[in-house]
Amino acid sequence: MSDSDTHQPAKKFGTFLGVFTPSVLTILGVMMYLRFGWVVGNVGLPIALLIVIAASSITFVTGLSASAIATNMRVGVGGEYFMVSRSLGLELGGAIGIPLFLCRTLSLTLYAFGLAESIGFLWPAAWGPPPIQWIAAVCIVLITAVAGRSAELSLKLQIPIMIAVGLSVLALVGGVLAGGLGNPEYAPHYERSASGGFWYVFAVFFPAVTGFTAGIGMSGDLRDPKRSIPTGTLLAVATGTFTYLLILAMLAFTNKVTGTQLAQLDPNAPPIWTKIALLGAWLVFPGMWGAILSSAFGSALGGPRVLQALAADGLMPKALARTSRTGQPTIATWATGLLALVAVGLGDLNAVGRWVTIFFLTLYVTINLSAAVERMVGDPSYRPTIAVPWYVSLAGSLAAVVVMFLISPLACVSAVVAELLLYLYLRRRSLESQWGDVRAGLWSALARFSLMQMRKLKARARNWRPQILLFAHNPASKMGLVRLANWFNQDRGVVTVCHVVEGDVEHDSTRIHRMKLQMQETFDRENLAAFSIVNVVPDFESGVMGIAQAYGFAGMQANTAMFGWADRPEGLARQLRVMRLLSNLNLSTVLAKMESAEGPAQRRSIDVWWGGLQNNGDLMLLLAHLLHLNPDWRHAKIKVRTIVTDESRREPMRQKLDELISEVRIDARADVLLKDDGQSFTDVMHGAGGDADVTFLGLMIPGPGDELSYAQRLARLAKGFRTAVFVRNAGLFAGELLSESTPGPQDAPASGDSPGSHRVASSEELKAKGTAGQQEHPQAKDPAPLGSRDRDDDEFVP
Repeated sequence: MSDSDTHQPAKKFGTFLGVFTPSVLTILGVMMYLRFGWVVGNVGLPIALLIVIAASSITFVTGLSASAIATNMRVGVGGEYFMVSRSLGLELGGAIGIPLFLCRTLSLTLYAFGLAESIGFLWPAAWGPPPIQWIAAVCIVLITAVAGRSAELSLKLQIPIMIAVGLSVLALVGGVLAGGLGNPEYAPHYERSASGGFWYVFAVFFPAVTGFTAGIGMSGDLRDPKRSIPTGTLLAVATGTFTYLLILAMLAFTNKVTGTQLAQLDPNAPPIWTKIALLGAWLVFPGMWGAILSSAFGSALGGPRVLQALAADGLMPKALARTSRTGQPTIATWATGLLALVAVGLGDLNAVGRWVTIFFLTLYVTINLSAAVERMVGDPSYRPTIAVPWYVSLAGSLAAVVVMFLISPLACVSAVVAELLLYLYLRRRSLESQWGDVRAGLWSALARFSLMQMRKLKARARNWRPQILLFAHNPASKMGLVRLANWFNQDRGVVTVCHVVEGDVEHDSTRIHRMKLQMQETFDRENLAAFSIVNVVPDFESGVMGIAQAYGFAGMQANTAMFGWADRPEGLARQLRVMRLLSNLNLSTVLAKMESAEGPAQRRSIDVWWGGLQNNGDLMLLLAHLLHLNPDWRHAKIKVRTIVTDESRREPMRQKLDELISEVRIDARADVLLKDDGQSFTDVMHGAGGDADVTFLGLMIPGPGDELSYAQRLARLAKGFRTAVFVRNAGLFAGELLSESTPGPQDAPASGDSPGSHRVASSEELKAKGTAGQQEHPQAKDPAPLGSRDRDDDEFVP
């Protein structure tokens, strides 16, 4: 809380007054007086006791889960919202906390209506119909005034209320014993008011066990939340369960009313207790009014504190987090009361009551889920003094979901959808919390599990996709390169951008962290899914090799190294030397010369220059296909191009390429060009494909000492294209990435290494050739990837 007023001293409470009293009085609410006779009259005593035990088991497990979380942290203002937000994150906490505040506010209105209607039983007929809405409004104003003035006064008022409730229960027991015990109904016989059967009765009863979190809502006002919340909450649940079992047994054994009378449901008649209890209405009505008032005070105290916590976390206006000189959230309290008054104008709130119950149940689901996830993830920081097995909490969460569905399938689905939409909205706000939560541990555990499973799987060509390790100096100025890498992996593979800094780690350590943060901020701002690392190395070549060998594990190793275009041939030659070393590690290489720092300005055409000798064709085609699958490139046209020097070879070559394209199921068109005697291959390529937005070309490994001359020829070729992507396939599956769809070496045409065919050389052939590709064609003026002639014919070989 940002305001100094929020740090004013406030009265702190212990377990009994701060947790047990509001919790047990919210449990022992008006349902106990109005519906318990109806429950036991319809289902019989054994099933009625089973319903109490089943319903109370859900609340008890939820109480255990809340206790486990509470003993692992110092719970601040906001109770359940505070625990969920600090465990599962601010967004999910807000998605639960905002409906929780609304539910507590509407509960205040509901209780005020209940009190007004119960007063209506005693309203003199001569005065006319009781003004229910006016009575409810007055009750809300009085309760809000007391709660806003002093939490201590509100809680101390619950002591006489507890006495009144206790006296009414004792009066019921005394009335049953005084009238003699009869034979209870054991078998169910559902009356017309319970025609839905067992689950209908269960759904009607279940709200009677809710409300046990009223004490947790006072977390910010407790002296020792870690001790008070578990003790007070669990004791309240146990007390409520015992009391319910006792009341149902008394109602079943009474001789004063029949089972049929118990099963009847007359909203205009006084509670059935008045016919059984000693002194009748004189003790029953004060107890019932006390139960309603205590629940109303619980909502009037808990709701504003949730609102206060939401405001303190930035989910509501900050003014609502202010407190009075006595430490009370006065503004939040009156905002709650005003909203409750507005709800009075809605009139009949019976339908709203069902939604309130459903949203409270979503809270129970989330509390149990928080405890289950915390236990499963096993973060070292999770050390609760109350250890609850994860499967117990998870069972409580699933049981709450079942009850939600039983109460109302429509309300259940609607509540989940509403909270999901609220969660998505809060995520879009990019909220930033100042605390850690279980999400990091959860994703870490899931990542470890996935990696362990991947380790067991054998790598196959069918599952290959680019896992790119992108080396870039000053990546922030080369977003186009990072964007191109993201296009290649379609947001499914992993792109890691490595900023290689030549220097001394001892002297450069202070700026490494800053550089990494700046890189990640840039990627996030550009909406690029990429990881960032900064490595300080003594020199570029050995540094890149060290990084490439150490990066990744368990099936997530990088399989493709990507480089930007060096400004000078010497820099390009250095990259080529590194590429030769990376090939020995089975890392493919992508060398990209971008049209601009931001990448291709237009995304309409993709050219692939196809050859055959260097095993690069399948990777070029696959990268072009992956690029085309991105929404930004969906309307681009792919052309697979090659060059022949003889007109008679043009049509056969087109047919071969068409067959290849058809077999690999890639949306592309073949284009076979004819080179005249007076033209160079480079001129033909520039003339035909110079206007393509992205051009893929093969890349060979130059021999030692030939890197600089090869780099100069690469530079001349790349100059004629907008964005040129040179590809060297050196992976484990070189020549096999499209092998499930294309003929293998044994199926290749009889012309051997006919460079215009779609035959792809095997790994053994590639190893045998080594770096001899250039020497095979001494008459070629350009390096093999750029345009050379085969020894058997004149077809183009990229």
